[in-house]
Amino acid sequence: MVIVKAPDIYVAGTKNSVATVWKNNVELYALTNGSTFAGVSSIYVSGDDVYAAGYENSTNSMYGKRVIKVWKNGSVLYYLSDGSTLSDVNSIYVSGNDVYTAGHDDIGVNNYRYVAKVWKNGTALYSLTDGSTDASVGSVYVSGGDVYTAGYERSVNDKDIAKIWKNGTELYSLTDGSNHAYATSVYVSDSDVYAAGYESSGNNIDNYVARVWKNGTLLYSLTEGYNYAFAASVYVSGGDVYTAGYERNESGKRVAKLWKNGAAQNLTDGTKGAEVYSVCIFEGDVYASGYEENDAGHFVAKLWKNGEEYELAIDDYTRSSVAYSVFVKRKE
Repeated sequence: MVIVKAPDIYVAGTKNSVATVWKNNVELYALTNGSTFAGVSSIYVSGDDVYAAGYENSTNSMYGKRVIKVWKNGSVLYYLSDGSTLSDVNSIYVSGNDVYTAGHDDIGVNNYRYVAKVWKNGTALYSLTDGSTDASVGSVYVSGGDVYTAGYERSVNDKDIAKIWKNGTELYSLTDGSNHAYATSVYVSDSDVYAAGYESSGNNIDNYVARVWKNGTLLYSLTEGYNYAFAASVYVSGGDVYTAGYERNESGKRVAKLWKNGAAQNLTDGTKGAEVYSVCIFEGDVYASGYEENDAGHFVAKLWKNGEEYELAIDDYTRSSVAYSVFVKRKE
């Protein structure tokens, strides 16, 4: 008889201002002590090792200068910044013994201009932009030794252009600079490069269309642009393209959403605000992480599996928690 074990589900984010990792819906690591606001942006599990990339603010505020860090198994592995700048880290990927992280570095001039950046094993690997305009990386993915990154760079007419870089060199400009646009996530399947993000709508400058691109060309417009929408994560499995994000409804509430091959599934009913930041597929099951507001208006970190929700921060509804990243792997 073959016994099939349930996989291990890792989720990372912030709980009551503490950078937190959950495993199988139970808190695994509190990475910071809560004295200042902190969170995990991205998680990656390799073998028995749990890597997390995130930040701890220099003050007890959601905003301001941050110390950006990489943790391994609950302890700090690298400091990527010292807290004197507005640098940030958004993504982590582990390939073999190498740990890649991506985000932006603040060069401290022209109102804290950002340089899109990739680090390898705690040391700067690529500065993707030169600091003449604002830029950042939202996602890093390693395939066959090649390092792919998704993000944006501001154009000379002050519009953000969604971009993909490969090994430090621009591979695709996904948009033409006529509207603000951001590439938030990249995924490589075989030789195809998928990206998710959003672009300002011509209907209203404050509304954004959630989009998916394949090999530099628009694959799906997930929304119509009449409401604010955001695609935060893309994952490809068996030829199917999954995207996670949210769309604001007519009542102004953000509805957590998954799209499969461009078709939408609502994870929440729209009565309370909710967002999804990460999606992954494991053995046919679809996992997503994010948050939904409670009756008091606080965010509650949530995991969804095939549309069924699980609350991760069930012990305290008086402060907010958010699950920014999910990673699922087979039990060792």
